[in-house]
Amino acid sequence: MSEPEVLLEAKNGIGRITLNRPKAINALNHDMVKQIAPQLEAWAADDDIELVLLTGAGERGLCAGGDIVSIYHDAKEGGGGSKDFWREEYTLNAAIARFPKPYVAIMDGVVMGGGVGLSAHANVRIATERSKIAMPEVGIGFIPDVGGTYLLSRAPGELGTHLGLTTLRMNGADAIAAGFADHYMPSANLEKFYTALESGSLSDALAEFTEEAPESALDASREWIDRYYKAETVEEIVEGLRSSAIPEAAKAAADIESKSPVSLKVTLRSLRSAAAASTLEQVLDEEYRVSLASLESHDLVEGIRAQVVEKDRNPQWNPPTLSAVTQADVDRYFAPLGSSELGLQKGLEANSDE
Repeated sequence: MSEPEVLLEAKNGIGRITLNRPKAINALNHDMVKQIAPQLEAWAADDDIELVLLTGAGERGLCAGGDIVSIYHDAKEGGGGSKDFWREEYTLNAAIARFPKPYVAIMDGVVMGGGVGLSAHANVRIATERSKIAMPEVGIGFIPDVGGTYLLSRAPGELGTHLGLTTLRMNGADAIAAGFADHYMPSANLEKFYTALESGSLSDALAEFTEEAPESALDASREWIDRYYKAETVEEIVEGLRSSAIPEAAKAAADIESKSPVSLKVTLRSLRSAAAASTLEQVLDEEYRVSLASLESHDLVEGIRAQVVEKDRNPQWNPPTLSAVTQADVDRYFAPLGSSELGLQKGLEANSDE
């Protein structure tokens, strides 16, 4: 009998969610979302549950992201399964952000894409020296989702634009500097922290087992990041980075130019739009439009093929260059979905009127 993909346990006032696909770095699939969402709702209403703790099985990380191989095959067959998956996943992301009790996310090891959606919207986010946190979507012809554009757009200065366009991996200190995490805890303290939660308060356990984060190299680069990434177009950003005498800026330009051109342009527009949004739900609604349009794109299937399926690391993007991406190419990703809209913002407004 196979192991369950999510372990759900209630003990000593703690509702614990353990993502349990360690061989896949706990990659998130639809069945896992279907198990987590109703349990989280039940724990929110259960007076015996004082906090929720999210962890990942194994030593490699909390969650490497969504199960993109499944998305690859589904996209080739019409994308119906992915549409349902994203609808329920994004609804779960919003529920996590509004969870009425402490929701403690352990962002240890690899935390990417869908893993960020499960953890970085929490009200208590713990990073470690092993953390590798990223939104790598433009590298596979996709666009940051799971509320990622909300988080990136609210990072200090233009850090989020840099992270979204380059897919840079943050360490624990970087994640705190960028607003993706709150606390820094050496991984050696994690088990002691879990034990302390069962017998004492969350605040006492945090005080005992967290430390001041090391200096963030990402934050130390704010000056040039803010200068170049405030440009209005991806082309202008790349041109500015390339003109710089700073080696890290030139590397960033090369990193950006290796990614899907249309994904880059859609991502920049998504980030600017998210910055102006008032709620996470509003951003998730727009991300759902963008994600569904991606299912019909060439670059999503091609990017996953090149990076994950066949692993030749040589995606053939279409359009192939930034200059070849038209305004219509970008606009298509933001087209209204009519009756298929996600509708989280409308649901939020309806609940607030009751």
